Amino acid sequence: MFGKRKTDKLIDDVDRYFDLMGQMVAVFKDGVRNYLYSNANEFNENLMRMTALDSEASVLRREIENALYTQTALVRSRGDVMRLFEKTRNITDILSESLFQFEIETPFIPSELNQEFIRLTDFSTLAVEAVVPAAKAYFSSPESVPDKISRTYFYVKEAVKYSQTIKRTVFHNMPSIKLSEKFHLRYFALHIENMAKAAENVADQLAVMAIRRTL
Repeated sequence: MFGKRKTDKLIDDVDRYFDLMGQMVAVFKDGVRNYLYSNANEFNENLMRMTALDSEASVLRREIENALYTQTALVRSRGDVMRLFEKTRNITDILSESLFQFEIETPFIPSELNQEFIRLTDFSTLAVEAVVPAAKAYFSSPESVPDKISRTYFYVKEAVKYSQTIKRTVFHNMPSIKLSEKFHLRYFALHIENMAKAAENVADQLAVMAIRRTL
């Protein structure tokens, strides 16, 4: 699929980009935990780290997208690769924006929901972590993509399950908190859940791309 000389840097940049996305996932997971347990200094460090990673990933993504237009060997698959990176941008946007929403809106999260939010965050981030090696594999061994993305779909289902558990608990079993606070909790659960669904969209795109490349 790829010529050698002109695409080596591009492939290296793609690997770096997905590595950055993996680092953003780790920071998000740590940030949610620090927010839940009121570790203010550590949470602020998470925010600063997320800003730096998001900025670096954005610059690198633009470089990759620009390079795609100069790679004549990529004419057949350029559209698919561009769509892939558009969908990965949804993930990085959710990672960054959702973490900062905790800082901006400072939602009240009852301590009895901490473990449920941690489980939701774990499964949503696992969905992203599973799709990263699949995206890398597309450029070197597309035949391995279907096996790699299968885990993403499992983690998405688990994330949706825990998100629904939080919403059900909040609205059915917590009469002491205000309705506005219930809506706020639902909003944050939904945002974390949406990260998993964004990973699912990337997995769907990779599945189509892998089929086309192996034909």
